[in-house]
Amino acid sequence: MTNLVEVTGLQKAFGDNVVLRDVGFTAERGTCTALLGPSGSGKTTVLRSLNVLETPEAGVVRIADAEVDFGATVGRGERARQVRRLRSRSGMVFQSHHLFPHKTVLANITEGPVQVQKRPAAEAEEKARALLEQVGLAGREAAYPSQLSGGQQQRVGIARALALEPEVVLLDEPTSALDPELVGEVLAVVRDLAQQGWTMIIVTHEIRFARDVADQVLFLSDGVVAERGGAEVLTDPQEERTRRFLSRVLEAG
Repeated sequence: MTNLVEVTGLQKAFGDNVVLRDVGFTAERGTCTALLGPSGSGKTTVLRSLNVLETPEAGVVRIADAEVDFGATVGRGERARQVRRLRSRSGMVFQSHHLFPHKTVLANITEGPVQVQKRPAAEAEEKARALLEQVGLAGREAAYPSQLSGGQQQRVGIARALALEPEVVLLDEPTSALDPELVGEVLAVVRDLAQQGWTMIIVTHEIRFARDVADQVLFLSDGVVAERGGAEVLTDPQEERTRRFLSRVLEAG
């Protein structure tokens, strides 16, 4: 396998609050990386830095053939071009769906491919219908987001991200805004994506889920990667702060 994603030296602060301190990792093509850690540890900031929803002060992000060195001095036009190329390599699934409320499910999914990627509408619609079947929502093409449950809306959000045919899918706590009884249906879709070989980086508090699907686990604490490895990070952590976090989360769950 080859590294599809390479991150080195990410640094980010919000005012005096330093959120990321020299964060780095790689992710191979076709693997799932889980980012875990307590609130405020920097995991969501890492994820949002990968498609420049947050702009780090320093560090390099590469996805496939697109790279941005945030510490380098470049012209505004060149930086904008670099950011566009990097963003085009990923698809983002947000915590709270972020669907267009005035558009149908089908229109939400085809918006990016048609408007941004300039694909033919018929091709984008055919792809969207196939994705809706994949996420268990065939027949809901004409529904509006308000007519769907939270879990269904999140599955539409996943289909929307996949419609862009990204190199990597970024999922920011995709079940955190859902009622407990709806969590399983979304996690089942993500499991299927992992089995299909999609490259994914996911921020999650679902420890058992991460243990089942993640090829790589990164535990973040105080803006650094405090522990990394495979499923053993979750079953036999070496760092005391990892053990404390897992104990708290598992007891709460």
